Amino acid sequence: MKNWLYPLRRRTPLGWLQLSRHKGRLLVALAGVAFADVLMFMQLGFQESLYESNTKIRGTLDTDIILVSPKAKNTQNVSTFSRRRLYQARDIPGVASARALYSGNMTWKNPATRQDATLQIMGFDPDYPAFKVPEMNQQLDKIRLPDVVLFDRTARGKYQNTIARINQGQRVATEAEGRTITVRGLFSLGASFGTDGLLVTSDQNFLMLFPRRDAGSVSLGLIDLQPGYDPQQVVQQLRQHLPNDVKAMTIAEFIEDEQKFWRTESPIGFIFTIGASMAFVIGVVIVYQVLSNDVNAHLQEYATFKAMGYRHSYLLGVVLEETIILAFLGFVPGLILPIGVYYVSAKATALPIHMTISRAVTVLILTIIMCLVSGAIALANCNLLTLLICFKVTDDTLLDHLFITSLKPICLIFQIDHF
Repeated sequence: MKNWLYPLRRRTPLGWLQLSRHKGRLLVALAGVAFADVLMFMQLGFQESLYESNTKIRGTLDTDIILVSPKAKNTQNVSTFSRRRLYQARDIPGVASARALYSGNMTWKNPATRQDATLQIMGFDPDYPAFKVPEMNQQLDKIRLPDVVLFDRTARGKYQNTIARINQGQRVATEAEGRTITVRGLFSLGASFGTDGLLVTSDQNFLMLFPRRDAGSVSLGLIDLQPGYDPQQVVQQLRQHLPNDVKAMTIAEFIEDEQKFWRTESPIGFIFTIGASMAFVIGVVIVYQVLSNDVNAHLQEYATFKAMGYRHSYLLGVVLEETIILAFLGFVPGLILPIGVYYVSAKATALPIHMTISRAVTVLILTIIMCLVSGAIALANCNLLTLLICFKVTDDTLLDHLFITSLKPICLIFQIDHF
C-alpha cells in the first residue's frame, strides 16, 4: 500500500498549479460547472417531482389490486367501466372484496377568495377506507353527512384562512357544481402537476355532485385479497376472466402505468428530460473551453516535458487531474444553490421538490463524466503532433500559432506521426 502511495506523494500537482495560477479563469470555470450542475439539479428535481406528485394518490390507495378502464390516461383522466366487473371479480378465488371508487374533476369557489378553482374529488363507501391516510380515515364519519367533504390542506392556492377556520373547529361552506358543500375536516396528501388538490367524500355525496354520473359506472375498482394469495397470480386470473373493457393491475403496476404516461406521453416529461440533457451539454462546452485554453496556453511546456522523456500518459494525467478538480470544486456550489431553489419552488408550487442523496450522487457522477468528456475533447484537439511542432519551430509566439494551425490538418490528413 505504501509503495503504491509513494509515487502519488512525490508527484507534483501540475494540474492544480496550472488551474490555480489564473484565479479568474479558475473561478469562471467553477462557475460554469456549478451552473451546469444547477440546471441538471433543477431539471431532475422537477422531473422527480412530476413522478412523485402524480403517483401519490395511486401509491396511497388501500388495496391489493386495481381494476381500471383501458381508456384511462392518468389519475386525473380516468374513464369509467361497468360496476358489474366488480361482481364478476368476486368469483375469482382469493378475492375478499371488490369496492368502487368514483373520481372526477370539479370547479368550486375558493371559500376565502370566492374565485373558481379546479380540484379533483373522489368518493367511496366510508365503511371501507380507500386510502392509507390515517388522518383521513379518522374523519370518515363526517362524510356520511350530506354534502360534506374533507379537504387537502396541502392544496395549491390561497387556502390559509380556510385551513385556519377548520382547525378552529368551524364549518366552511362554499359552492361546487351548483350545490353548497361543507368542508368539515383536513388531511395531507399534496398537489400535483395534474391537479391543485384533492377532496374526498362519500360515494353518495359524489353522485349528488355529479347527477349525470351513473352509479353503475365506476372509475376504479379496489380489489382486496384474502391472506396468503399472491396478487400477481390473482391479476392473471382476473385478466383471463374479465372482458377487455377493464384492466387488472397490481398497485406497483398501477403506479408504473402513471409514471409511464408522464414520462412518454406527456410533453412536460419529455421537456424535463431534454432540459437535463442540454444542461449536461452546456457543462461539457464550458469545461472544454477552459481546458482547451489551458492546454493551448501550455503547449510549449508540454512539448518540453515530451523532450525530457515524459510519456504521453503523464500529460493525460495532468489534464485528468484538472478535470477531476473542476468536477468536485464546481459540484459544491452546484449542490448548495439548488437546495434553496428547491425550498422556494416547493413553497410556491406546493409540489414535493426536495434534495435527495440519490439525486446528488447522480449529478456528481454526471459532473465527473461531463468534465472527463471535456478533457478528452480538449486533448483530441491538441494532440502530440501539435506539441512536437510547437517544440521545433521558432520562439515567436505568433508564428508558432500560425504554423501549428496550418500544419495540423495536413499532418492529420497524411497521418504524419514524426518529423
